Amino acid sequence: MLLRFRSPQRIFRVAGVRVGGQPGENPTVLVGTIFHEGDSAVKDPLKGVIDREKAEAALLRQDELSDSTGNPCMVDVVGRTGEALIKYLDFVSSVTDAPILVDSPSPEARLEACRHAVEVGLRERIVYNSITPDSGTREIEALKEIELKSAVLLAFSECEFSPEEKLNLLHGESEPLLMKAEKAGVRNVLVDVSLLDVASMAYAAESIRAVKDALGLPSGCSPANALNTWHRINELAPQAKKTCLASLCVFTRCFGADFILYGPVKLAEAVFPACAMADAILTYSLTSEGYEPEDKNTPLYKIF
Repeated sequence: MLLRFRSPQRIFRVAGVRVGGQPGENPTVLVGTIFHEGDSAVKDPLKGVIDREKAEAALLRQDELSDSTGNPCMVDVVGRTGEALIKYLDFVSSVTDAPILVDSPSPEARLEACRHAVEVGLRERIVYNSITPDSGTREIEALKEIELKSAVLLAFSECEFSPEEKLNLLHGESEPLLMKAEKAGVRNVLVDVSLLDVASMAYAAESIRAVKDALGLPSGCSPANALNTWHRINELAPQAKKTCLASLCVFTRCFGADFILYGPVKLAEAVFPACAMADAILTYSLTSEGYEPEDKNTPLYKIF
């Protein structure tokens, strides 16, 4: 058996997608981002005007790769304003059935979009991204009023990097993230351990392992954020960025990540095959010990 955590592992369902468990028990959930800063599909980031054809093609390609590999997917939808984010949510929900992370630098925009999502019947598919150490009382009370079931807990602090410090952000003193989630009425929590650059992937990997070992909660991170700080990467080779992104995602999975925000959804082709291979190996290590997956829609049975 390649990797096993001591604590009982929590598995949450978000619109039918299972997140969490022992490595190999459930495939990695791969989350592509759309309408982020610099996305060529965005024509007006304030009003939410987009190139619908280009965006739809990227979303459908992620769905196709999810189907062919057995790795579930979600979509991280980023918007600068509430108006834009609402339009994005309406569009994405009409194209794909995947769960949707509601993401914005503005808490007000996130909350406005989440209210709209609930009004149009998307409550089960929405994941609030994210509850942070800076989330104040008003934001938490608004989330409770909206009655969302799922949220990302971003264990980020500019001064706290180690696994022990990440655990303290989650369940230490002075209103930790898990307490905020409970006050907000959130039942399904996805822990994003966060990272700053490629070198800090070491801290992130150790933190994922620590969170799952101590708390048994679904955990992951966003390797793409780290890769964007590596300014000399294109000097290595023409396809170095895509290759290294896939490598970082597999590295993260091998430390137990249950979900990975891999960056722009247009990079799905670089990530899904690599993570599916890693998932197949992890599942095989369990089957050699007598484990039999209930759902055969998993990479071990899909890609070989």
